[in-house]
Amino acid sequence: MKLVIVTSVEEFQKDILKLFKDADIHNFSSSEIDGYKNGSSLLMATSWFPSVKGGNESSLFFSFTEDEKIDTLFSLIKEFNSNVETNNAVRAVVVPIERHV
Repeated sequence: MKLVIVTSVEEFQKDILKLFKDADIHNFSSSEIDGYKNGSSLLMATSWFPSVKGGNESSLFFSFTEDEKIDTLFSLIKEFNSNVETNNAVRAVVVPIERHV
């Protein structure tokens, strides 16, 4: 069992849900997050002036799942990214789980 973490801009949320379904990953969690590409954006987000925009609206998904399903998900994400006309590619990482209850 491993932990897969996927991040994307909010506009891809429905696409990510479909990718998880196509990879046969039905148990996962998600959260809305702010994404930042560089340090200056982070500094702007901590501004005293509320009119200054913070990070980009993004989504984070994670699931504890089996290697085979993660391999399928990564293949689907690579294919998805190759067809996206933006510089905001979907990102994914895998974290090994040493112990679980």
